[in-house]
Amino acid sequence: MFHKRLLQEFRDNNKYVVGMVITQWVMLLANVCLMFETAKFVSAMVGGEPLQNHGITLLAVLGVVVLIRGGMSYLNSRYSFQASKVVKERLRTLVYEKLMRLGSSYRKEFQTSEVVQISTEGVEQLEIYFGKYVPQFFYSMLAPITLFVIVGTMNLKVAVVLLVCVPLIPVSIVAVQKFAKKMLAKYWGTYTELGDSFLECLQGLTTLKIYQADERYAQKMDEESEKFRKVTMRVLIMQLNSISIMDLVAYGGAAAGIILSILEYKSHGIDLAQCFFIIMISAEFFLPLRLLGSFFHIAMNGNAAADKIFRLIDLEEEPVKEAVNDISVEKGIFLEKVGFAYEPGETILQDITIEAKQGLTALVGESGCGKSTITALIMGEQKPQQGRIQIGGVEQSQISSENLRKRITRIRHDSYLFAGTIRENLKMGKENATEEEMCAALKQVNLLEFVTENGGLDYVLLEKASNLSGGQKQRLALARALLHNSDIYIFDEATSNVDVESENDIMEVVKELAKTKTVLLISHRLANVVAAERIYVLKEGKVIEQGQHEELYRQQGYYQKLFQQQSDLEQFGKEEAVRG
Repeated sequence: MFHKRLLQEFRDNNKYVVGMVITQWVMLLANVCLMFETAKFVSAMVGGEPLQNHGITLLAVLGVVVLIRGGMSYLNSRYSFQASKVVKERLRTLVYEKLMRLGSSYRKEFQTSEVVQISTEGVEQLEIYFGKYVPQFFYSMLAPITLFVIVGTMNLKVAVVLLVCVPLIPVSIVAVQKFAKKMLAKYWGTYTELGDSFLECLQGLTTLKIYQADERYAQKMDEESEKFRKVTMRVLIMQLNSISIMDLVAYGGAAAGIILSILEYKSHGIDLAQCFFIIMISAEFFLPLRLLGSFFHIAMNGNAAADKIFRLIDLEEEPVKEAVNDISVEKGIFLEKVGFAYEPGETILQDITIEAKQGLTALVGESGCGKSTITALIMGEQKPQQGRIQIGGVEQSQISSENLRKRITRIRHDSYLFAGTIRENLKMGKENATEEEMCAALKQVNLLEFVTENGGLDYVLLEKASNLSGGQKQRLALARALLHNSDIYIFDEATSNVDVESENDIMEVVKELAKTKTVLLISHRLANVVAAERIYVLKEGKVIEQGQHEELYRQQGYYQKLFQQQSDLEQFGKEEAVRG
């Protein structure tokens, strides 16, 4: 019923659980006092006694009980809130820190949508687990024992019968536990699959529209939604059936206690006040466990969510590496005989040897030749199967991911900009950046005038900066990268899908950076790499040519062929534009 590791992980929550149990127990005792006074009042009324004193006492007790229940209910909700708050904060912090340490390697075991689900829905389930189920479990053990002691002072036989019937409720819960566990595992699996499909369709919505495949994928989503609906309905049916069984046990046990108390009254084993009290209190023996049974699905969902969260937290990660301070800016990047394959037998890179020192170095080649895979290896997102990589003269394997990202900044063609102000986006590059530094970075990428005319650094960006043009987005991403001020910069197709003016601005910044930094440029447009001190030409995962532009062009090899093809296409495009 309990997830042992979950309870160990949140031992500091025990004080809130104890607080909730005590407040519920005090409310129970208050109810007992009220019922006892009510029973005495009924007994006096039947016996023809004066009711004035009994009535005043009953009203006074009622007032006190209302105050006690109000105060205890408030405290209970506060303890529940604190317990839930601790769980949510701790779990989301654990998941976040784990993902930061794992980087993109978590995708080997988890899909992104699954991580999103366990960080949101999964954590919410555990909030209810600690705020409702755990305290109710302990209270449902304490309440029947308390009532047994109270009723036992009146009539031991009735108390024993009521207490013996109580365990039938958890027995019925355990009876459906195996079946429910399998069903809830299937429920979470189906839920995850639906989340995967939804996220994939959402991310690829534009592509689906372009190829008019949106209806087909909508139908696929409908089918998966229907599958999830059926699983959900089966879970609900199981819950309703288990509740019906518990109701039969609870009210059957209470009825047995009531009948026995009446028989004891007839045989003069108890007086009228005691009989009436037992009749009113009998249901209280069973209601706590009955309520616990209704929380049963919360417990099962919480356990299933905890298993997923701890599976993520327990993913193997690289040993913590000591900080390396002797990284040399001048030595830049060095790859020696590097080989890599995403799948066995499908080689992506073979025998790659590349050196990028301070200055401008370029990687060129047709799509699919391995350029972006090389940047992923340099950034530590993938590990080479052969060869070695050095960053600043230090083996990459000795540099922590955090230190690696401090030393290297990668600017992609799709660098993400967040909803919020320009100031907030720029501060990601340098948290303590001054307004003057941010304006200088914007001026460097020729974006300051636009920002100034549109409200300054507090100009609000929409989601994915959709209120900026493609060129403006890329220049803002570049300004953020400049504020990061790392030793090495990698421009991974940073000028693709931007206008000519933005491309020229970006290339000017790249050339200026190369005077003091190690800059690795990957560009689909070969005209941008002409000024590079060394160009590496890739084809089918191998470096087939290397040298400066003039040297490579004179060789009349693969590079010269690609360059000439691009030049002819660009010239043709200009001529067509003039004719148009």
